[in-house]
Order: sequence, then C-alpha cells, then structure tokens
Amino acid sequence: MKFAKAAVALCCLAPVAAFADDPPPPPQDVWTGKGQAGYTDSKGNSDGKSANAALDAGYLDGPWTHAVHLGGLYAVSGQVVSAERWDTKWQTDYAFTKEFYVFGGLRYEHDLFSGFQYQATVTSGVGYKLIDTSSTTLEVQVGVGYRELRPEDVVTASNGQVTSRTLLPSENGVVETFGLNYSQAFTKTTTLTDKLLVETGSNDTLITNTLAVAVKVSTKLALSVGYNIQDNTSPPGGVKKLDELETINLVYSF
Repeated sequence: MKFAKAAVALCCLAPVAAFADDPPPPPQDVWTGKGQAGYTDSKGNSDGKSANAALDAGYLDGPWTHAVHLGGLYAVSGQVVSAERWDTKWQTDYAFTKEFYVFGGLRYEHDLFSGFQYQATVTSGVGYKLIDTSSTTLEVQVGVGYRELRPEDVVTASNGQVTSRTLLPSENGVVETFGLNYSQAFTKTTTLTDKLLVETGSNDTLITNTLAVAVKVSTKLALSVGYNIQDNTSPPGGVKKLDELETINLVYSF
C-alpha cells in the first residue's frame, strides 16, 4: 500500500516540475556522490540494534558515465541476528544524446534471510531521461540480461534464530529488467528521491524500491528518512516474500 501511494505521488509530481530550468552541467573527470549511515539501539520491553550504510558514487567522462553502489544492513533483535545483507552494483552508460543512452551493468547481492544465498546479474539495455531539469529528474531503463541464483532452505526457531541452512542447486536464466530513477527538489534544502528496480525471470521476480526524503543541514551534510521494500516473488518455502526497511540516516555528499 505504501509503495502504491508513493508511485501515485511520483506520477503527480513529475509533470508539475517539467518546465523548470535545465540543470547545471555535472563535473567531469572527478568522482562525486554520497555516503550515508544509520544506527539504532532500543532497550526496554524489546532490545534491538540495527545498522545500515551505503555508498553511491559516479564518474563522468564525456559521453561515458560510471556509477557504483555499495550497501549493507545488519540487525539484531533480542540477541538474535534478524537481518544481514550486503549488495553491490556497477553500471556504465554511454550517451548518444542528452536524453538517450545505452548501459551495461553488474549486480550482486548476498542476503542471509531472503531465501537466496546470493543473486548475481549482468544486464544491458537502453535508458531515456524523460525529465532533466534543475529541480526534477525522471529517467527509465529497460534491458535484458543473465541471472544466477543460489536458493537455500532456512529453518528458524520460534524466537527467529536460524537453526539450519541447506543450499539448493543454483538456478540461472535470462531476465528482463526495468528501472526508474526519480528526484524532486521541493526547496533548496529538501529533496525526494525514488529508485525502482524490477528484475524478472522464469524462476523469480525481484522488485526493489527505495523512497527517501533528505533535508540538508549544511552544504555537505543532510538528514534522510527512507523506506525500502524488497520483494522476491518465488523464494524457497518458509521464507517471507517481502522485506521492509525504514531508515533515518546521516548523509555526507562529496
């Protein structure tokens, strides 16, 4: 329901800002990006700790754009590990025009609680910037690729403690991908972003969406509130399809 509301909001917001000024040209031949991290520690009726971190960086060299992502999540609830995931992604774009580009990418994810020990994908396709102004960006990507999955049967006790893991034969095959990146600056200090990735094949469809609002507290630092979902439509038996994560992070831009 939250994802549906967010999608409707994006559709409504995008046309409003489509007539803003063109954005300033991004810096060439230098890495730029942001790093963010968050930590919570709750005690009382329930004890829990969680930490998450991410790094996103890009490098522009003429028509070439290189982007890298690193992310991690770890959580403990009642002295039981309840989440442990890290992922990485690399994408290289080549722009034919200001709006149209082709891309190639790699993605790898290791998650101890998704029912898949790992998911690895190589993809290529085309992208188009529907809106690219100083306040609003909206771009879509479609592509095809090859994915390998390693399912595992995860058995947990009543308190959530994992008691056994059984690796199953790896699965691989062709996948189709769809991506959407959206950014809306409401003011000079407040920005909403949304990133959607759909990766579908014969053995599983992965849907991830990250919605966040960031408020700058200085030229380099911002406070971000985010909501992330990850949905594997066909995980091994006994594993929940949907993972949800709400974060409050400190963001540093460089």
